[in-house]
Amino acid sequence: MHVYDVLKRPVVTEKTTAQGELNQFTFQVDKRANKMQVKDAVETAFNVSVVAVHIVNIPPKRGHYGRTTVVKKPAWKKAVVTLAPGNTIQFFEGV
Repeated sequence: MHVYDVLKRPVVTEKTTAQGELNQFTFQVDKRANKMQVKDAVETAFNVSVVAVHIVNIPPKRGHYGRTTVVKKPAWKKAVVTLAPGNTIQFFEGV
């Protein structure tokens, strides 16, 4: 898997924005990616040094759209990346 195929999108919520103060940033990653691939991808894409990576598999969920329509949300993988002190990702600044 190529380095740029690992990261899919940043996850921007109220909780992940608050984690930015702790030098932690959250990304949706490919389901086949492991911690080492996520670490290499973040270091290559943003030119920072990564201290730790935590990966969480989010299970599929069922939701309701309207009264009778059932929507299935697919499973996905989330990675919380902790950066070294002094490093930051400019993409998340001002969010």
